[in-house]
Amino acid sequence: MSALEPRDAGVETGTADDVEVPGGTGSAVESGGVLGRTYRALSVGIVSVVFLIAFEATAVGTAMPVAARELHGIPLYAFAFSAYFTTSLFAMVLSGQWADRRGPLGPLATGISAFAAGLLLCGTAGSMWIFVAGRAVQGLGGGLVIVALYVVISRAYPKRLQPSILAAFAASWVIPSVVGPLVSGSVTEHLGWRWVFMGIPVLVVFPLALALPAIRRRASGPADPTAPVEPYDRRRILLALGISLGAALLQYAGQELNWFALLPAAVGVALLVPAVRGLLPPGTGRAARGLPSVVLLRGVAAGSFIAAESFVPLMLVTQRGLSPTMAGFSLAAGGGTWALGSYVQSRPRLEPYRERLMVGGMVLVAAAIAAAPSVLIDSVPVWTVAVAWAFGCFGMGVVIASTSVLLLKLSAPEEAGANSAALQISDGLSNVLLLAAGGAAFAALGGGAVGAVHDAAGAGAAGSHPGAFAAVFLPMAGVALVGAWVAARVRTKA
Repeated sequence: MSALEPRDAGVETGTADDVEVPGGTGSAVESGGVLGRTYRALSVGIVSVVFLIAFEATAVGTAMPVAARELHGIPLYAFAFSAYFTTSLFAMVLSGQWADRRGPLGPLATGISAFAAGLLLCGTAGSMWIFVAGRAVQGLGGGLVIVALYVVISRAYPKRLQPSILAAFAASWVIPSVVGPLVSGSVTEHLGWRWVFMGIPVLVVFPLALALPAIRRRASGPADPTAPVEPYDRRRILLALGISLGAALLQYAGQELNWFALLPAAVGVALLVPAVRGLLPPGTGRAARGLPSVVLLRGVAAGSFIAAESFVPLMLVTQRGLSPTMAGFSLAAGGGTWALGSYVQSRPRLEPYRERLMVGGMVLVAAAIAAAPSVLIDSVPVWTVAVAWAFGCFGMGVVIASTSVLLLKLSAPEEAGANSAALQISDGLSNVLLLAAGGAAFAALGGGAVGAVHDAAGAGAAGSHPGAFAAVFLPMAGVALVGAWVAARVRTKA
């Protein structure tokens, strides 16, 4: 996996540069960008898929505290998030191989269907473990979808348009970030949290109808149809299974918090270490310059931020007495600032300063995470979280979009699936491990008892365990600071 210059490949190879498009009247240069005549249908379609994922993430995050309390599953609260990432790790590797060999259409369609099925399972769950299983099915679908989308971008768009379509992905989070918490909170309070999960699958129809035909025209099939199709790499698939199994065992051990849990923890580590070494680029663990640091940074940034963000609504509901609607809405501004950060990194004149932007972005993320638990002090206004998270999301917009741009820049078309899978594995594995660590610290300090102190919106939460939340946020801020150092190493040359 070496850095390669953009290659002049025709449409028949499944790649896209500034070349003539079959059936079109001009070149990609004349298309007017990602919403020009050539790319409009494809862009709207795949952005709609991201819109669906974004709406799910914001809406479900708002409903999660109520669902966990009603299912008597507050001690398993972190599992409800990490189960998604655990199964997505396996799906990412499978999707990368599937897309590289057969094209991204199959994994994308299958992934969206599994995503919807997982939501329905969550919505009908009668226990917290069934709910967690539904989240796991969602993770299978999400893992298939996200890698397939990267392959679509790599093959269907010229290099000059890739930063713009990735910025559009970030922009598609703006409306869900504002509307999602309001809709989810209102539905949760008036109809029940189950309808949040069971209503979202309706949104699957539009992305399927719009995106799949456009992908079939522009990015279906293998990267080089003239080359023989290589068999699936069974070793990588087994390693992916090992990484998912190992992560699940570590989560279980973290939740049990007893001496007997040391055995599954040891087995989990034994499975994870060789799997990580085999699936991520050599040098990732030591932050080697170039692609390894890009992959590592993605994990550090996403893991620290998501692990902290997952506990924000629960903290505001149980410690400050906010309703689910208001707790979710406190994060709403982050969608807009995330999109703004992604837009900033896409400006051509800022390309020479990408490394500095990424370092600054990680500093903002660390500061936001560190500031969030200040609301555990009653005299600190609740809106402090909203302001801090807006700045943190701006930093994440810069960093996440930049890692995606650099990943595609450093990947040949036929490597896009495998390298995108490595990027997403780093993202997902970090989420799992840091959520497991945060969940273990939360449970160890009595965080599982918080469900009993908030039985209605606006009720007080005195007597619960604020230290359990601080034990989640402050270490994650330290991890984000490590990310600032990694960001300084993404350049291929010192």
